[in-house]
Amino acid sequence: MGEITFIVLAALVVVTAYFTVTSPNLVHAAVALMGTLFGVAGLYVFLYADFLAATQVVIYVGGILVLIIFGVMFTTQIGSQVMVKSSAPNRLASGLAVLVLFVGLANIMRQAPWHRGELVAVEGTVKTLGTSLLTRYLLHFEVAGVLLLLSLLGAAYLARREHG
Repeated sequence: MGEITFIVLAALVVVTAYFTVTSPNLVHAAVALMGTLFGVAGLYVFLYADFLAATQVVIYVGGILVLIIFGVMFTTQIGSQVMVKSSAPNRLASGLAVLVLFVGLANIMRQAPWHRGELVAVEGTVKTLGTSLLTRYLLHFEVAGVLLLLSLLGAAYLARREHG
């Protein structure tokens, strides 16, 4: 039953991610992105990462995706325009790149020494994740926060410079 659940969730993520990338309409792409993010949250639940699943739904689906949809909806005439006119010249190169990447990853997976571990009962991930973030990965956590702050400041600077 677990393998079927994983396959269904993985297929949901792959199919909706494909529609996110290939949809010419931004509203349809945002809705497909919602399916992708919900599928990833489902994979987190499947892996017993309950805190990450809740964070995925609350922050990405509930916050960021809603902001993207509002931004698309409030932008005038963006829903009627087709953003990509033609991608025919890039299809052969991108298909070849995907094929090379797929063959390379399949080769790595085939040669990897797979170990099947025993199932371990997990009480919860919040305490473990919090302890790890504030002890072992504190520097990484702070550097990521500073980088996000700097990118926000840079975006504000560029937006202000363009409009006066």
